[in-house]
Amino acid sequence: LRLEQPQPRVALGLALRTLAHAAIDISDGLISDLGHVLARSYCGATIQLAALPHSRILAQQPESVQHMALLAGGDDYELCFTAPARVRHVIDALSVRLDLRLSRIGKIDQQPGLRLLDHENKYMATSRFTGFNHFPAT
Repeated sequence: LRLEQPQPRVALGLALRTLAHAAIDISDGLISDLGHVLARSYCGATIQLAALPHSRILAQQPESVQHMALLAGGDDYELCFTAPARVRHVIDALSVRLDLRLSRIGKIDQQPGLRLLDHENKYMATSRFTGFNHFPAT
């Protein structure tokens, strides 16, 4: 449904203008789109798989399908944003005001690259979760 009838998070985006350091829509997959932010910001991130929001239907799928959908699936048109810890309370209030679930999924850090922690807080490889590539090499 989101692919055919996306609901852009305009109110959230406008509210984040003074709060967020960076933001991007998740249209090509979390790993891919967050990777763009990290590359252009010259920083890295550690993401906790258990913190990623997912539906009950997805939770009923095999773990490999869940991981692929959560990390490389696209066309969600949700916003992924980074903000300093000091504004967490403001973002929590924004979530309530907009009646929109906002999830803290990880942490930005200085070490370049993207690290992914599984449900047991063990590092897992991100290389197989590439997301959609608009300009593949031919």
